[in-house]
Amino acid sequence: MSSVADRHTSSARPQRRLGAIARSSETRIFVVALILSAYFEFMNRDFLLTGASLQNLSQFIAPAAIIACGEIMLMIGGEIDLSAGMVFAFAPFVMHFASEAGAPAWAAALAGVLAAAGVGFVNGAMTVYLRIPSFVTTLGTLFFVNGFTLTISRGTPVTPPEGEAFASFMGAWGYSEIIWAVAIVLVMHVTLRYTRWGLHTIAAGANPLGASEAGIQIRRLKLGNFVIAALLAGLTGILEGFRISSIDPQAGGNQIMFLAVAAAVIGGTPLAGGSGTIIGGFIGAAVLGILNDGFTLIGINAFTFNMILGAAILAAMIINIHVMRLARKGEL
Repeated sequence: MSSVADRHTSSARPQRRLGAIARSSETRIFVVALILSAYFEFMNRDFLLTGASLQNLSQFIAPAAIIACGEIMLMIGGEIDLSAGMVFAFAPFVMHFASEAGAPAWAAALAGVLAAAGVGFVNGAMTVYLRIPSFVTTLGTLFFVNGFTLTISRGTPVTPPEGEAFASFMGAWGYSEIIWAVAIVLVMHVTLRYTRWGLHTIAAGANPLGASEAGIQIRRLKLGNFVIAALLAGLTGILEGFRISSIDPQAGGNQIMFLAVAAAVIGGTPLAGGSGTIIGGFIGAAVLGILNDGFTLIGINAFTFNMILGAAILAAMIINIHVMRLARKGEL
């Protein structure tokens, strides 16, 4: 009798392991990334085997991945920051004007990051304390920050602060931006999964009423996450300014924000909130980078990328919803 039970238990173990793998959004999207990489490498041998291609790929992935970290923290709580792309363009100009005023390069960069965090604080305060939906709040700041940036810059690009070593550290060296991205992803992953702030963010997103009754300060969490999202968007804009040696008031925009949100969604963070994964967002950004770089190398029209991006977002949401339903029923 016991041997029959043992055989049943041993046969159930692989099924449980497969179920755990299927429920892991990181694993699912990582497998997709591997399949896409193999396909594009088969179609064009220059896809991964040349330094220039790897560098281009890393430079596409890094900005979306960094901004996605902040968006994921907000999306877990059912919020979103539509102004991230405009903060991306705004922070480098604050850095430029601080540098023109005589501040050292590092202090000017810090001023740009703090200015971005200030925008995040305004977004959070209006959303949390005035109870304005974050979609409306950040849509308003999107237009305001964009107009403010164009006004102070007069629509003219400028150059980042001088200093070869600092510029290389901040993005001018080919791989420095992806190193920043990996470091930020690791920090944010640890923050989300292993700190009180992250665990309370997940709890508040999954069950706001229960979290509030348990003493979790939901308002403070949301306000802080708005600041984090804007800060990371501003830092990304500064890194990009050093990478291309130019600060453009039209840089970033809604495109970079939507790429970051797409990376988050593809990586397993639902827009409805309650759950999310930083590592999944990073892999989601990698998938977008692989698609963009791969299509370019095999000569597919750039407009097709937007079609595939839309299909990928829909497919990711359908798969995530289906997997969650199966998990609730105990079939995974």
